Amino acid sequence: MYPEVRAAVEADAGPDLSAPGFDLAAHREDVRRFNLRQPREDVARVEDVDADGVRCRLYVPADAVPGLVVHAHGGGFVLNDVDVHDGICRRMANRGRRAVLSVDYRQPPEHPFPAAPDDLDTVVGWLRREGAGSGLTGPYAAHGDSAGANLAVVAALRNPGFFAAVALIYPFLDPRNAFPSWELGAASGFDPAEATWYWEQYARTEADYDDPDLAPLLSERLHTLPPTFVATAEADPLRDEGEELARRIAEAGVEVVGIRCLGQTHGFWRHATFTASEPLVRQVAGWLDQHLTAG
Repeated sequence: MYPEVRAAVEADAGPDLSAPGFDLAAHREDVRRFNLRQPREDVARVEDVDADGVRCRLYVPADAVPGLVVHAHGGGFVLNDVDVHDGICRRMANRGRRAVLSVDYRQPPEHPFPAAPDDLDTVVGWLRREGAGSGLTGPYAAHGDSAGANLAVVAALRNPGFFAAVALIYPFLDPRNAFPSWELGAASGFDPAEATWYWEQYARTEADYDDPDLAPLLSERLHTLPPTFVATAEADPLRDEGEELARRIAEAGVEVVGIRCLGQTHGFWRHATFTASEPLVRQVAGWLDQHLTAG
């Protein structure tokens, strides 16, 4: 890890989510309030949207060009929401010059799999029916980070032909944590035990671990994906599974670009304080512009 990343990891141990009696609701609220206190960019318009019962937040930049990025936030499926990702969605909208629709999908343990991917399907159905009338016309892109990247690629697999592009930031894909990069361990800032706990909350039973809608590396429909961008971080335990997804997508005959961000670990993309965050936001924005303009 680069020095600034190592220092951040050492300074932020994080709570033990699996500790007996841990107050998950209170933790979610603390994280939400903390993020809303952080500096945020202005965008031309921000509004909450009801997409057939799924709460979303729409960000429209000044002089927006056609197209819409559907964003699914990370957080192990369990944590975070549209408020926590408010700052990064503003940055995405401004850098990409396109509207961003952030989806506040249902979360486990209250709502286990497949509630979250079903909510993304609902949003897609709403956009098909109401998008033009609501000014949210295509072409559309699916985007997400970590668990949100899982949901983004599953949304594209469940709705072939709807998205013109998919952009994934360190996707969370393998419920068994079987790839060698998990040997980086807790020192990376993402403890394997924490990852296991997230999957246990998300899945109804272990049988779900073999469902491609939960573990998209198992999908036999990767050939149906549109052009896909995958970014991983060198010191992230998720690195190998993300890069394996990119390899499998390429082998399926789909245009794919995969990059590894050196010296970085999980979570850096969302935080502007990390030097590598802004360049990656701009790179994704440029790649999406290339494909949505062509679409």
